[in-house]
Amino acid sequence: MTADFQSWAGHCQVSIETLLGSRLPASDVVPVRLHQAMRYAVLGGGKRVRPLLAFAAGELGQADSERVVVVAAAVELIHAYSLVHDDMPCMDNDVLRRGKPTCHVEFDEATALLTGDSLQTLAFELLSEKNLADDAATQLGMIKQLAGASGSRGMAGGQAFDLDNVGKMLALPELEFMHIHKTGALIRAAVMMGAQCSNYLSEAQLEKLDHFAKCVGLAFQVVDDLLDAEATTATLGKTAGKDAENNKPTYVSIMGIREARERAEKLQQDADQILSEFGDSALRLRQVTDFIIKRKF
Repeated sequence: MTADFQSWAGHCQVSIETLLGSRLPASDVVPVRLHQAMRYAVLGGGKRVRPLLAFAAGELGQADSERVVVVAAAVELIHAYSLVHDDMPCMDNDVLRRGKPTCHVEFDEATALLTGDSLQTLAFELLSEKNLADDAATQLGMIKQLAGASGSRGMAGGQAFDLDNVGKMLALPELEFMHIHKTGALIRAAVMMGAQCSNYLSEAQLEKLDHFAKCVGLAFQVVDDLLDAEATTATLGKTAGKDAENNKPTYVSIMGIREARERAEKLQQDADQILSEFGDSALRLRQVTDFIIKRKF
């Protein structure tokens, strides 16, 4: 493992972009508008944080990269679908994502709705068509984990909790309950599914890795809230200040900027402490965590 983080991350991002580009329906295939929207929503943008976490977790057990890239693509498709739906007028009603018009603005609301639906189903199609683990039970467990992370007890449930609490001042445990589901569940799935592409990690190690992923998922959201409060729209590639404008509970609104930043640093310390038990094999996970905490957009 000699490549620096930027080179490694760039290689992973090219791999995921190549697979996504090959598996998303071509833009000239009927129904053309829907397929154009699917490619628009997924390709050529984003930091690919969740795929990077999947690749990094796969390296703990020296997993086959051809397995991990499929897992990473499935997770990214779920993430992209969630962004398309979250940006719609019935949700956050945003007009900018990844520096370009949101899907419903570029196309229309009906197409955006179908785009999200189609990206979600494509994710599970990918997970079902290739051997991703050494036994079928493990692979079925991975599919179940992504389904749970995406549904009412994961990401969708967290979004529902968020919508129910607009304009309310939540206590920190309530806020973290929301983000463990809304943001953290998919991040945890990315880490755990990447790790399970290998057969070399024990159940005890997987439990520790899940705890690590929980810390990273919360840290990601803390930094997201800080960026929404402090960064510009041009830097973020999406509308800055939307949380305050929509009167949403955030780490910044509850704790203030200084304490929110300290919270992110503490979560990173906790994550690093867990990874210390994995030694040098966790280098990429440490680097991705550092990237998440220190990102500027």
